[in-house]
Amino acid sequence: MNGLLEDARSLELDRLRHDVHDHPETGLHLPRTQQAVLGALDGLGLELRTGTALTSVVGVVSGARPGPTVLLRADLDALPFPDGPRHACGHDQHAAMLVGAAHLLAARRDRFAGDVLLMFQPGEEGHDGARLMLEEGLLDTTGSRPVAAYALHSSASAPAGQFSNTAGPALAANGTLTVTFHGAGGHGAWPHRARDPIPAVAELVTALSAVPARRFDPFDPVVLTVGSVHAGTRPNIVPAQARIEATLRALSDDTLARLAAVAERIAHGIGAAHDLEVRAEYTAGYPATVNDGAEADLVGAAVADLFGAERFLRGGRPALVSDDIGRVLAEIPGVMTGLGACPPGRDPATAPGNHAPDAAFDDSVLPDGAALLAEVALRRLAAADPAAG
Repeated sequence: MNGLLEDARSLELDRLRHDVHDHPETGLHLPRTQQAVLGALDGLGLELRTGTALTSVVGVVSGARPGPTVLLRADLDALPFPDGPRHACGHDQHAAMLVGAAHLLAARRDRFAGDVLLMFQPGEEGHDGARLMLEEGLLDTTGSRPVAAYALHSSASAPAGQFSNTAGPALAANGTLTVTFHGAGGHGAWPHRARDPIPAVAELVTALSAVPARRFDPFDPVVLTVGSVHAGTRPNIVPAQARIEATLRALSDDTLARLAAVAERIAHGIGAAHDLEVRAEYTAGYPATVNDGAEADLVGAAVADLFGAERFLRGGRPALVSDDIGRVLAEIPGVMTGLGACPPGRDPATAPGNHAPDAAFDDSVLPDGAALLAEVALRRLAAADPAAG
C-alpha cells in the first residue's frame, strides 16, 4: 500500500539492528545506542531532542499541514546476564523498525496532516524509562497531545511475520514483595534457645503459592512467584533473619493491589505465629498495559491490507509479563501489537522465548514492522483529518 513495504525493504534495517545488537547497553543510559539512532535519523529533516534523565531520543515527523499527533514507540535497552548484557528481548529490532518507519513517513510528509511523534526509550527492562520520558514532557512535544499510540514487540517464539493483539488488558501490572523475618540466632544443637526464621520462610513460600488458586478468581488471573530466598551461612547455625523476594502480577492495577495486601497479611500472620518480627515491603512496578479496542482494530485492518488477513491474530490471551508502555496507554488510547520473529530452523512451539539466553530473532520481519508502524500512523492521522474525507 502506497509502496510502503517495497520502500521498507530497501532500507537495509538489519544493519542498524545488528549494530545495536552487537553493542548492547542496559538501563537508562545507552550513549552508544542513542548515537546509533541519531545517526540513522540524520538527514531526514526531523525535529529531534534527547533526554536529560535518560538517553532517550524524541523525534517529530511533521506533515504538510497542521493536524493531530500520533505516537510511535520503540524501547532500546538490552538485558543484563551474568556474562554481560545482550539483546534477548528484541529491543534492537524495535529500534530498527521505528527508524524505518521514520524514513517512510519522512518521504511521505506531503501526504498527511499532523505530526508523528517518535519515542525511542531506554530503560524498559525494570527502569521505568517511559515514566521518565513522560515526566520530561514527551506528550507535549508537538503542542498537541497524541490522539493514539502504537508499539510493536518482537517475539522469539511466535511464527515469523505473524502480527497479534487483543483489546483490553494485554500485559500485566507488576510489583515486588520483600519479606524479612527477624528472629534470634543460635546453635543448631539448641534450636529451642533461638527463634528460627527458616521454618517461617518455608511456611510462607508454601502459603503464598496457594494464594492465586484459592484467593483469586481464575478469570481475573494473578501470579505470585517467589524467586529469591536468603537465609543462613552454615548448616549448624540458626540464622537471625531470613528473607524472600517475590514478583506479583495481575491484569489490573486494583487486583494487583489486593494481591499485595493478601500476601503481606499472610506474611505478618506467619511471623506472629513463629514469634518473629516481620518487615514486609511492597514496591509497585509497571501498570497494566490495556489496549484500546478501536486502535487494535485499526492495526488489524492495516495488517490485512498490507500483508493479508491471515497474517493477523486477534484476541489472543493476555500475557502476565509487563512493559512500561502501559504508562503511555494509561494517558492516551493505543495498542501494543506482537510481531512473531522466530528464525528459520526453530519451531515456535519449542523455541527459546524472549529473555532466554539463547533467544534469537528473524531479521526478515524488520521491513514488515516498519511498514506497519508507518501505515497505522498514516491511517490514524487521516481518520482525524477532516480534509482527508
